[in-house]
Formats: sequence, structure tokens, C-alpha cells
Amino acid sequence: MKKQIDIKRLVTLGLLLAAEVILSRFLSIATPIVKIGFAFVPVVVTAILYGPVWSAVVAGAGDFIGAILFPIGPFFPGYTISAAISGAIFGIILYNKKPGILRSFMASSLSLLICSLILDTLWIWMTSSTATAASLLPTRLLKFGVMLVIETVTVFAISKQETIIKRIKCKTVR
Repeated sequence: MKKQIDIKRLVTLGLLLAAEVILSRFLSIATPIVKIGFAFVPVVVTAILYGPVWSAVVAGAGDFIGAILFPIGPFFPGYTISAAISGAIFGIILYNKKPGILRSFMASSLSLLICSLILDTLWIWMTSSTATAASLLPTRLLKFGVMLVIETVTVFAISKQETIIKRIKCKTVR
């Protein structure tokens, strides 16, 4: 028997996707090397509510839609892959789990380490004609440290909002 997506879930995912695009493209600080913002918040909410597949979809689709509709530079699919992997990491660690600061730290640190520090640095290096990996690393490490604190605290705060999460969460119609 196939699972069906009900209207409430579809609308919730659409709103979270729209929030991700808005937070990423309009309410973040972006330079060619570093982007700091809160676009991870809708992805974390999706991860808590619906798991790794849907959080990867929201993160990846959000990056793709944002890049096409509101470009900061030329589209490069590596960043979309990084976003989807980050969403999956949050989903794997946060879905149906008891909230805690250690779990929030694990999700944030793995996502930032793999996607932001390693993959995004690689993508910047590949797409930049002048930057070297060594020249990018100090700035990228600073971003990692700052965002690790911000993301860990924010993810923990979101995961502790069980009442709100239960209200948003919907049952799958079969």
C-alpha cells in the first residue's frame, strides 16, 4: 500500500519551502566566500516533523528555487547537493528523537562540517578562478565556529517546542 501525501502535509511543506527561500535569499548576509543566515530553521522544522527525505527535499528545492528566481551568482548544482545533504543530516539526527543539546550539537556540527566547511569550500574553490583552498579556509573556519553556536542553540530551542511541533504535525492519510 502506497503512502499518500495529505493536503495539510503538502501545505506545511510548501510553507516551509517558501520560508527557506525567503530566509536564504532575503534575510541573510552573503559574501562570495561566506553566507550567514537562518535558512536552516525551516529545514530543521521539516526534519523534526517529517524526517530526512522531506528535509532533504525542502533544503534542496529551496536552494534550487532560490538560485533560479533570486540568483546571487551563477547556478552551480554543488550547492544544491550540499543543501540536500544538510537537510538529510538534520532529518536523520532529529526525526522522532528526544530533543537535547547534545543531539542539537551533533546535527549542527555534522551538517556544518560536511556541507559548509568541506563541500561548500570545495564548490567555492572549483567555481572561483582566484581563490585557493588555503586562502578560503580561515574565513570558512570562522563561519563554522560562529554558525555552530548559533545553529546548536537554535536547533535546541526549536526541538524543545514540542507543543507547537505536535500541532503542526499531521497524520498521513492511507
